[in-house]
Amino acid sequence: MEKTTKSSTANGILKCPTGIRGLDEITLGGLPRGRPTLVCGNAGCGKTLLGMQFLVQGASLYDEPGVCLSFEETAEELAANVTSLGFDLNDLIARNKLAVDYVYIEPSEMEETGEYDLEALFVRLGHAVDSIGAKRVLLDSIEALFAGLSHESVLRAELRRLFRWLKERDLTAVVTGERAGAGLTRHGIEEYISDCVILLDHRVTESVSTRRLRVVKYRGSVHGTNEYPFLIDTDGISVLPVTTLDLKHAALEEQISTGIPALDAMFGGKGVFRGSSVLISGTAGTGKTTLAAHFVDAACARGERCVIYSFEESPDEVVRNMSSIGLDLGRWIKMNLLCFHAARPTSHGLETHLIGLHKMVTEFQPANVVIDPISALLHSGSISETTNMLLRTIDFLKGEHITAVMTALTDPGGAPERTDLGMSSLIDTWVLLRNIESGGERNRGIYILKARGISHSNQIREFVLTDHGIDLREVYVGADGFVTGSARVAQEAKDESEALLIRQNIERRKSSLDNKRKALEAQITALRARVESEEQYAGQLIDQEQLKLKKLEGDRKDIKISRNLKTTPAMEAARGNGGRK
Repeated sequence: MEKTTKSSTANGILKCPTGIRGLDEITLGGLPRGRPTLVCGNAGCGKTLLGMQFLVQGASLYDEPGVCLSFEETAEELAANVTSLGFDLNDLIARNKLAVDYVYIEPSEMEETGEYDLEALFVRLGHAVDSIGAKRVLLDSIEALFAGLSHESVLRAELRRLFRWLKERDLTAVVTGERAGAGLTRHGIEEYISDCVILLDHRVTESVSTRRLRVVKYRGSVHGTNEYPFLIDTDGISVLPVTTLDLKHAALEEQISTGIPALDAMFGGKGVFRGSSVLISGTAGTGKTTLAAHFVDAACARGERCVIYSFEESPDEVVRNMSSIGLDLGRWIKMNLLCFHAARPTSHGLETHLIGLHKMVTEFQPANVVIDPISALLHSGSISETTNMLLRTIDFLKGEHITAVMTALTDPGGAPERTDLGMSSLIDTWVLLRNIESGGERNRGIYILKARGISHSNQIREFVLTDHGIDLREVYVGADGFVTGSARVAQEAKDESEALLIRQNIERRKSSLDNKRKALEAQITALRARVESEEQYAGQLIDQEQLKLKKLEGDRKDIKISRNLKTTPAMEAARGNGGRK
C-alpha cells in the first residue's frame, strides 16, 4: 500500500521519510531531501541494510523509485540477502521501482595517474536514475569507489564533486562508509562534506550484543542526539527511541477490576485506571505472579485480550500453577484471548525483547500486557539500559491505551519500597506485597504504596492463597498491633473468649434484672389482688350499711304512717284549739 509522498519541514529543511520505524522520529521527519547522508560504522552493523530499506520503503510506501549503486555485491546477491527480511527486490525491479547496478572495482588494479575522473560513474548513475525516474540513491560503499586514491586533496575534491552532482539532480542519497580507528570513516573526510551523518555501532557487553544508532550531524535541523538501540529482524531495521518527544498520553477515566473484589475496594471500589502502568513488587514467594494472573483472568472474562511476557516460567507452568488456586487460564488461550511470550531474558538483548513486544502488540491487539518480572531483564543489560528500555515500553503501551502490569522482585535485605531499577517515578500504581514474620511463621501482606488519581486505602491487609484464589482478610489489630496468621487466630480466639465472657456477664445482669422485675411484678400483682379484695369487702359493707339506712328510713316512714292513722278528729280539733274547752 503506497502512501502519498509528503516532505516534512523542520526549520525550513525538507525531509525525506525513510519509512524506518523510529528513525523518522529521531530525525524529526526523515533524511534531508535532495542531500547526501553518510551512514558509517564497522562491519556487520547494518549499513547496507539501512540503505536498502531506505530504497525499498521509498518505492513501496512513498512511490519514490530508487537506484542502488553497489561496489561490493551483485544485484543477485543483494536480492538474496534481503529476502529474509521480507524485501522482494526482483519484484520492485520488474515494476521499475528499483534499479540495482553493480560496479566492480579492484583496488589492486587501479593506478593514480593523471586526473581522476568520475564522469563515467556519473553517466552510469544518471542513466539508471533517468530510466526509472529515481528520487533516491544508495552508494554502497564509498571506500570501494575511492580505494585506489591516496592523495587527500584529490579525494576530498572528488567527494565534493560526487555530492554536488547528487544535489544538482535533487537526489536524496545514502552513502555508506566503513569506520576505521577512532574516526567515523576510513578517510576521515566524508563526514565533513555530508549534510547528515548517522553512526551505527555493534557492541557486545557481557556476551549480549547490542546495536546502537546515533545521528552525529544534521545540517539545518534539530535531531535526537542520544545513542538509540536498533534491531535487525525479519522486518528490517527498527530504531527504538528512548521515549516519545512529548508527553501527550490520553488520561482515561475508566477504571478496571484487578480481579480481586477486596483489592478493588482498596482502590475506591473500582480498580485501576485503564491504560495506566501498574507495578507489583515484593520478595520471592509473596504472590506477585498470582496477583497478575488474577488481573489477566478478570480482563479475559470481560472479553479483553491479554499478553503475558514470562521470563521465568513456561506457559504450561503458569497455567498449571494458577489452576491450583482456581484460575483457569488455559480456557482463555483456547478462546484466543490470552497469548504468552516466554523466553529467558538472556536469550536476546533488551532491544530484541522490546521490539518483540511491539510486534506482538501490533499483531495480537491486546488491551492488557503483563511483564513478569521486569527485574529479570537486568541480566540482559545494565540498570540504566534496562530502565530506559522499560521507559520506552511504558511509553509505547500508554500511547496505545494498553494497561501494563509489571512484577518486580525486590531484595529481602533492602528497603521494600524501592526497586533495583529505580523506576518508581514511572509507575502510576504501585502495589507492594510483603512477608510478615511473627510467632515463628511467615504470612503475606498487601498494601497500596501509590495510586495516581485514585483515592486508595492506606491499610496493610493480610491475604491468603485459597483454592478459589487470593482472599484478603479484614484488618485485625491486637494489643501489640497488626497481627497475622496463627497469632491472628490466637488473638481472635482470645478476643472472642473475652467477648463471650462479656456477653455472659451482660446476660447474667439481664437475667438478674429480669428476675427482679418479675418479683416486683408479682408483688404488684399480689397488692393489686389484695386491694381488689379489700375493695370488694368494703363494697359489701357499704352495701349492707346502705341497706340498713334504707331500712331505717322505711321504718321511720312506717312509724309516721302508723301515728297518722291513730289520731281522731276530736284530737285534731283539740290540737287546733290549743286545748281550750
